Amino acid sequence: MAYKAEGRLHKIFPTEQKTATFAAREFVIEVQEGQYPQMVKFQLTQDKCAIMDDYNEGDQVVVDFDLRGREWNDKYFTNLNAWRVAAAGEGGGSGGGQGSSDGAATQDADKYPPSATDANADFDDDIPF
Repeated sequence: MAYKAEGRLHKIFPTEQKTATFAAREFVIEVQEGQYPQMVKFQLTQDKCAIMDDYNEGDQVVVDFDLRGREWNDKYFTNLNAWRVAAAGEGGGSGGGQGSSDGAATQDADKYPPSATDANADFDDDIPF
């Protein structure tokens, strides 16, 4: 599943060598979603870790990413696995996908039924978390 999000780079973490053959790097973007901004953490892996070397905190970026999930010891984990980052307005991304100024949009949104959380997307209860 390919997704896209646009926001301001809030935090860039250093690359971590997890094992002798696996490296990962995380970064956080601030997405303007409704009344309260959302801090969304992404992960880059292997040779993609160097992508963040070209950006600074505060830059506006567009992130192309996939959802990745797994189970370990009866616990479930979800990662937002970034595979492309471009400066906002550069036209980066995965050509033909649908961009979104509100934060994130799926390229195939019309293929999937709305989730329960989508039904409450316009609900605003003034709680900042």
